[in-house]
Amino acid sequence: MFYGYAASMTTGDKLDLECFLPYQLNVLAARLSRGLAQIYQQRFGISIPEWRVIAHLARENAISVREIAARVDMDKPKVTRAAQRLEGAGLVSKKVDAGDRRLVMLALTARGRQLYGEIEGLALAYERDMLARLPADMAASLRAGVMRLNGGDEDPAG
Repeated sequence: MFYGYAASMTTGDKLDLECFLPYQLNVLAARLSRGLAQIYQQRFGISIPEWRVIAHLARENAISVREIAARVDMDKPKVTRAAQRLEGAGLVSKKVDAGDRRLVMLALTARGRQLYGEIEGLALAYERDMLARLPADMAASLRAGVMRLNGGDEDPAG
């Protein structure tokens, strides 16, 4: 049983927070996110929520604030504020959805796509640097394990 595994990583019947996987993953994710954020914040003045909005918009032609909030696991007001700042900077355009006037659709402007292209290369280099700290087989296993725990395919290569 899955829940039995977590108990084996703790001390007896007591939870050892330093060995507790949800805690470890949360700390790691926060550290990795902050490390990457330092790069794009210094160069481009973009916050973490703004980067997440830009990154998701780069994959779609237009997407609602609600969809972005669900995909990036951020609350809707935070996504809305990030989108407003990005719109003010000329990086994102907003349009009310014709089919559902309650939905606001977001899209990257040409300037937003250019910025994404610049940050994308930095983000990929950052990821390569982080994974290079591990042996290749361990890096591949980590990626597969994280994808599986996130509900995706355990083998991203196919």
